[in-house]
Amino acid sequence: MFIFEAKKEDIIGGLGQCVAAMLAAQLFNQAKGNEVKRIYGSVTSGTTWKFLFIEDSTVYIDSVEYYIKEVDKILGILLQAFQPIVSQN
Repeated sequence: MFIFEAKKEDIIGGLGQCVAAMLAAQLFNQAKGNEVKRIYGSVTSGTTWKFLFIEDSTVYIDSVEYYIKEVDKILGILLQAFQPIVSQN
């Protein structure tokens, strides 16, 4: 999971940086023989959150922007991203 801070509240502008880091992580894991099915990312201004993930070679960006008052939804999405790790323990 990558979380990037949006510069000057520009969530959309931060997506490129987040996708680049996610793709780099995907390539790094592939080179090490560690296939990760899905890599998650998020861009946030602190009050607004946008979520995305990469599966295979496709980037999926959630069309919804989540606001801090929706903390239950934000935490639910973050938990979903970490669920495979939690399930292994």
